[in-house]
Amino acid sequence: MSETSLATSSFRVLSLIPPMTQLNTPYPSTAYLTGFLRSQGLDAVQEDLALALVLALFTPTGLSQVRDAALAKPEAERTACVNYFLDYFERYQSTIAPTIAFLQGRDSTLSHRIAGRGFLPEGPRFVALDAYDDEGSGDPLAWAFGALGQQDRARHLATLYLNDLADVLRDAVDSRFEFVRYAEQLAGSQATFEPLAQALQAPRTLVDDMLQALTLHVIAKHQPQLVLLSVPFPGAVYAAFRMAQTIKAHHPHIRIGLGGGFVNTELRELTEPRVFDYVDFISLDAGERPLLALIEHLRGKRSVQRLVRTFVRNEAGKVQLMNWAEPDVPFEEVGTPTWDGLPLDRYLSLLDMLNPMHRLWSDGRWNKLTVAHGCYWKKCSFCDVSLDYISRYETASATTLVDRIEQIVAETGQTGFHFVDEAAPPKALKALAEELLRRKVHISWWGNIRFEKTFTPGLAELLAESGCIAMSGGLEVASDRLLTLMKKGVSVEQVAQVTKGFSEAGILVHAYLMYGFPTQNLQDTVDALEYVRQLFENGCIQSGFFHRFACTVHSPVGKNPADYGVQVVPLPEVSFAKNDIAFIDPTGTEHDTLGQGLKKAIYNYMHGVGLEEDVRQWFELPKGKCPKTSVPRHKIAKALGY
Repeated sequence: MSETSLATSSFRVLSLIPPMTQLNTPYPSTAYLTGFLRSQGLDAVQEDLALALVLALFTPTGLSQVRDAALAKPEAERTACVNYFLDYFERYQSTIAPTIAFLQGRDSTLSHRIAGRGFLPEGPRFVALDAYDDEGSGDPLAWAFGALGQQDRARHLATLYLNDLADVLRDAVDSRFEFVRYAEQLAGSQATFEPLAQALQAPRTLVDDMLQALTLHVIAKHQPQLVLLSVPFPGAVYAAFRMAQTIKAHHPHIRIGLGGGFVNTELRELTEPRVFDYVDFISLDAGERPLLALIEHLRGKRSVQRLVRTFVRNEAGKVQLMNWAEPDVPFEEVGTPTWDGLPLDRYLSLLDMLNPMHRLWSDGRWNKLTVAHGCYWKKCSFCDVSLDYISRYETASATTLVDRIEQIVAETGQTGFHFVDEAAPPKALKALAEELLRRKVHISWWGNIRFEKTFTPGLAELLAESGCIAMSGGLEVASDRLLTLMKKGVSVEQVAQVTKGFSEAGILVHAYLMYGFPTQNLQDTVDALEYVRQLFENGCIQSGFFHRFACTVHSPVGKNPADYGVQVVPLPEVSFAKNDIAFIDPTGTEHDTLGQGLKKAIYNYMHGVGLEEDVRQWFELPKGKCPKTSVPRHKIAKALGY
């Protein structure tokens, strides 16, 4: 049967983004699925309940309900942020609506009042501002924004204000609440479903009640036959299951499918049948082919045995993976994502980091697009190279990509693009840049790459001319020995030369950094920070972030730990989520202690502070225990030919 014949009768698919993902721009999964389904002639719609939940909570009425919950707590249990909120409630209630409008770009003139520091109540999150005012000027943000940065100054203050309110929600309403990692401890690498099951059976919080009302509203609005819940991260799982629970209770005839990045990485060995009390189908990897098969099945045109990469609960009550062999839809043919139905004028441009590169993740309404499917390198030993989203590498022509870009700009009116590839291939980016210039398509774009030597200064100039404003990439552990061990395919000197080329072309550079990789010792860590210091000092990178290495079951380290000098700790019996694995490293390095110093250092380096200091000052180790770096003071400068 042809794919287009699926549209012969009414069948509506509703794709939902559950809390919490992003607030500045839609998470792209539903846009991809909706665009693809429409290209097949199907009736597909989408909603972002992550944004809707925040906009429901942060209203005068929502804050009144938060106050009632806070007052219900005994005084002895109220935190400082809750007490401040209660003391200044009237100011919070009167300022929340105009502040949200300002962050949505609907009332820019309010920046004058917000920037003046007399409009918003300033709770505990504002205390950190005092650390910037070293000269006693009374304007701790002057160094960052200067006289002309009023809009940015106001957005940073408004973001601190929202963060204060998020802390109040966490402490007074729902201890799991966060803007991004909402209740992620219930799902991430949880061997059993029990913690999540208990949370779902517990009395609902105010947040749960609001999410239930929003879910019922969108179901009544769209009246779908199939609801798709996209869960990219552990922090979206709890809310997705709450939404599914609501749909099952009120509309049991609606079928529910679950998919996304969390499912693809953590639920591959699912055996827990209780999961299917909430959802009917769980699909793995790229969603297009499994979804077409599922829709055919629901229309009585395909048996359940012919579902593609889809878990079901069979008649015996057991979890079964149906994996009928059919080719995936080629990347060239997945169609153009659509943002139709998402309230693009209601997203919040937040400014939580003052660094000009780091802010891109939370600031601005970016159209998210993929240059290629998978990773062309797929060798890094810390990466899930065995999974489809990495291992199946496919490209689309530059003509197709620019066609998609033009369609998206026409639909959204936005010319900013974030290419969300694991590592965008240099050859494809070069062709894309040339096609953008040839067709005189003017966009601003940024993406993620490997800092490989193919990115010459000349290519960097070409990319900048086509609209590239920033690049992020993995330097990981800044150690040639460890870069070789992790099969990264780059050296520290090469990274310095490539990033300097980008910087000189006017492209901001962010480095993903790692600590705690197998066999990394104290000396390696000190030396890595010295390399990072020199990269900042020489203008190679403008932003960075240190994260702790996590060994996963799908990575080369997890599959072959002996090759990396470590021993994995056997996992308990897993019936739900399986991803991270604990391991024993014979070096015995105290990575948690070192990580605090690394993060403190990178935060200061991003703000131009401490670049002349000895890197040992950042580590809180007993006197004499921190070794001097073995990296020559001007190693990076020499690599750059200075």
